[in-house]
Amino acid sequence: MDYHFVTEWKFEAPLELVWKEIYESENWPQWWKGVLSVDHLESGDENGIGDRKKYVWRSFLPYNLSFESKLVEKMLHRKLAGNVTGELEGSGVWTFEEQDGYTCVRYDWQVRTTKRWMNFLAPIAKPFFEWNHNVVMEWGRVALEKRLFENQLLLKMN
Repeated sequence: MDYHFVTEWKFEAPLELVWKEIYESENWPQWWKGVLSVDHLESGDENGIGDRKKYVWRSFLPYNLSFESKLVEKMLHRKLAGNVTGELEGSGVWTFEEQDGYTCVRYDWQVRTTKRWMNFLAPIAKPFFEWNHNVVMEWGRVALEKRLFENQLLLKMN
């Protein structure tokens, strides 16, 4: 079953800090509820293109999703794009921009599920899977907002 999600976040924080937190996804399990693990599998070129990581997510609904992501495009402080394989297949693109003193982040996630049970249930369960995705992304937004605030406080104190 195919899914297309668009998530938009807005932070009162410098673009560089927001970028860093999203780019350094190995740290997500420390602050993003639902991210169980991120394992670095393979290094890419000097710009990170080709980096491969394995992600395991735990959602509100009682199931885990595991997939690998390969970085295929990186524009510093502007864009990150990757292709995923595993229990999800497709692509994800993070875009970043500054707007009126805010950092705006957009995540486009175009994937299809490969788990047989998910595809079997999709005709009736797709709205629940979509809701579940939005819950997990909201967990990320709330946690990142808190983390950015704390990081900015530490910067001001030093």
